[in-house]
Amino acid sequence: MAYIIDGKKLAAEIKQEVAQEVQGLMGKGIEPHLAVIIVGSDPASQVYVRNKHKACQEVGVRSSIIELSENTTQSVLLARIEELNTDKAVHGILVQSPLPKGLDEQEAFQSISPLKDVDCFHPENVGLLTQGRPRFLPCTPAGVVEILVRTGIEIPGKYIVIVGRSNIVGRPLANMLTQKSDRGNATVTICHTRTRGLSYYTKQADIVIAAAGSPGTIIGEMLNNNCVVVDVGVNRVEDPAAKSGFRLVGDVDFESAELVASHITPVPGGVGPMTIAMLLRNCVKAATSPVSPPWQGGD
Repeated sequence: MAYIIDGKKLAAEIKQEVAQEVQGLMGKGIEPHLAVIIVGSDPASQVYVRNKHKACQEVGVRSSIIELSENTTQSVLLARIEELNTDKAVHGILVQSPLPKGLDEQEAFQSISPLKDVDCFHPENVGLLTQGRPRFLPCTPAGVVEILVRTGIEIPGKYIVIVGRSNIVGRPLANMLTQKSDRGNATVTICHTRTRGLSYYTKQADIVIAAAGSPGTIIGEMLNNNCVVVDVGVNRVEDPAAKSGFRLVGDVDFESAELVASHITPVPGGVGPMTIAMLLRNCVKAATSPVSPPWQGGD
């Protein structure tokens, strides 16, 4: 049976560290400030924004929520972002996705100042990450790496298979894990739901990271004994027994994978809390003139 990694516990450790940093900044007259724009009334988005607001309060980061109506135009959204860009009291900005139909999400992300782009979606920040000298680390990939490091799982020299090729998780995570660093130096293969013979790759992996956005993508028989499984997926599936009528599951069939893996993250309670913790860390970094951490490039 696998050791179940407690993402909530690890996130609490990081929040405590962030809270101490915030106290130090407050003593210097700096109050880290995150502004979140939410457009429309999507229930899931509202939950995510509330969770981020609560997390900010827990560590002493000032949090502002800007709520815009469903019929907000692109020009109004961009103008609101520009106001925040020029507001010296605001250090981090994020636009909650998904946006309502008719709004250009990519343009919205690109309009955020790279110095305040705490989600690390701006092309400039993505480029810096690719070069191995990031201004910010993308929140979910950073959370995955932090899970491995804090659980005592070595990354250098390992063969890691990432199932998922999104610009939010799969691609930046692969870049981070291949950097010349004690948090990298891994050999990484990116697979996806259209990869032929997916189990050929996953069976060889020391670490499997599932981020395909599809429940049941990874099952126990696709894994080798004692591999580490990190499940990034969050999917709603119908469950008549649940009060809400649904339950959350990952991309991994937890019951079968748990019998094979040495370590596994649950859903919920695994990567999700770490993502928010890393967002808080980026916010604090944005409040202190972002600099590049000691990542090294090279072959």
